[in-house]
Order: sequence, then C-alpha cells, then structure tokens
Amino acid sequence: MRAFVTGGSGFVGRHLIATLKARGDSVRALARSPAAMAAVTEAGAEAFEGDLSDADKLRPGMEGCDTVFHAAAYVKGWGPREEFYEANVRGTERVLEAARSAGVKRLVHVSTEAVLVDGTPLVGVNETWPVPARPIGDYPSTKAEAERRVLSVSSADFTTVAVRPRFIWGKGDTSLLPEFISAVRAKRFAWFSGGRYLSSTCHVANCVEGMLLAAEKGRGGEAYFLTDGEPVVFRDFITEMLKTQGVDAGTRTMPYGLAATIATLGDVLWGAFHLKSRPPLTRAELLLVGREVTVSDAKARQELGYEGRMTREEGLREMRMEYKANSPRTL
Repeated sequence: MRAFVTGGSGFVGRHLIATLKARGDSVRALARSPAAMAAVTEAGAEAFEGDLSDADKLRPGMEGCDTVFHAAAYVKGWGPREEFYEANVRGTERVLEAARSAGVKRLVHVSTEAVLVDGTPLVGVNETWPVPARPIGDYPSTKAEAERRVLSVSSADFTTVAVRPRFIWGKGDTSLLPEFISAVRAKRFAWFSGGRYLSSTCHVANCVEGMLLAAEKGRGGEAYFLTDGEPVVFRDFITEMLKTQGVDAGTRTMPYGLAATIATLGDVLWGAFHLKSRPPLTRAELLLVGREVTVSDAKARQELGYEGRMTREEGLREMRMEYKANSPRTL
C-alpha cells in the first residue's frame, strides 16, 4: 500500500503509521507544524508539510498514493462552531477533492458513534440506525456532515468508506485519557448516576485493524462500527484505565437529571453569550459518557473479517507498563 495519512501526529494517526510501516507499506503524512512533522517522522512516515485549508496544496502529497486515511479532525469539547465546521466539514471536502484529483482509488474516513447523538438512547445500535439531520453538539453534527459527504461521493473509480470506533483508548492516548485525569485532579469528576451502565470501547490497535481492513475490503459508501467486542461496565473500565496511570477515580456521583440540567444550561448560556471558556459539561458529552452507549460491530466482523484482536486486559497491561516506564524512580 502507498498511503497518505491526515491527522498522522494524533493518537490514531501515529498508531496507524507505525502499523503501516511495520507491514512494509509506504506512508506519507500531512503535518502542519514542526512538532507534527517530528511526530509523524518518528512514527515512520514521510512528512508532507501542509494542512486542510487548500486542496491544491494537499494534492501533491497524495499523488502516487492508492489509499488515503483521513483521521484529522477538530475534537475539542467546546469552541466556536465555525472552527468545527472549517476543520471537520470543509477540511474533509478538500481532502476528497485532492484525493480524486490525485487519482487515489480508496479513502477511509475516521468517523465516530457521536454522529448518532440526538438524545435517543444508543443501546445496541448498528449501521442501520439513522444519522439525525443535526446531532446534538458541534463536534457530532460536523462529523456527521463530514461522514455524509464522504460516503455520498463513493464511485467505481473512487471508493470511500467510514469507520466508527467507539471510545478510542490505549497506550499513548493524547485525547480522552488526559481529559479524565485532568477532571479527577481538578475535583471535577463524578460518576453520573453511579456510572454502572454499559459502554462499548475500541482500543486504538483495534481501530487501526478496522481501518486497514476497511481500506482493503470495505464496500463503497458504507460505514462500519469498530469495538473491543462485548461492552463493559463504564465505571469499572474507567476506574481500571485511570488506575494504570496512578489515578484514583473516586466515588463521587451526580444524579443524571442534575447533570442534564447543568449541561443544557451550559449549552444555552455559553452559546448565547459566545463565552470563550469551556462550560462545565455539554449535552453531547453527557449523552456520550453519562449513560449507556453500546454499538454492534457485527457488520465489520462479517464483511471485513474484523476481529478486534487487542483485548482490554492486554491494552490495560500495556498502559500500566508505559506508565511505570515513564514514571520517575525514587530511591
């Protein structure tokens, strides 16, 4: 494979690049800063300087590649909607334009289960679940629009596929894990209604496995959920994940109804007054981590041969080992 990767300096992108290189594939990765260039180079890719703002500048990096993996996204919990739209929707449009112009044959887009968030409980959902016209929150809604545009342009000459990993985690996490740790240390963390509901998860290695299979076997215009298999009790999993980093999640709880009130007020007030600070909680965050969210990856297993080979036990063991290796030793 000759691959071009966007978002290569991120959590998923770095793991994808390393896996591609280990297989002997040729990899170029988009990098918009010296730090990003260093990260993708260290992961094993040839750095291509640029960003998602100009399709004409993206095209040269994709020329000669047969597959594009689009993992770049604006994933903050809060911010101006125009920033989400510019990165997630317009950026994706430019990636598609550049890929088709460069003669790329296949594109795999990293989407998310968040595209389904509309307030309806997401319990055991699969790919037949309808994507709402406007999911709740700027991140879910712009990712949904990006996914629609990706899947709508698939053709015999340009196959586009989306993967939807749920709750990506693992060694080297630079997104979700730091948010949880920060909340615990700032004494802002609480279990919503005790936290004893089920959640699907997807280790980053399983996410990469699914992306590679989607590039090889995915049907054009289709989306595929990716998970670690059977769901897990959210509180048990987060407790163990934080424990690998020497962090105690604690026992503080908050009724879901109170959390919903706080989240709704936060969305309304911060949205109305365009406050630059982050609200204490958003509706999208609450709907994604404050109650059961379980998805089925049966379609990926049946059509792609996806296995989800990394177990939660092994993934947690890797995180413990990484933490111990990076912790300062005391005499």
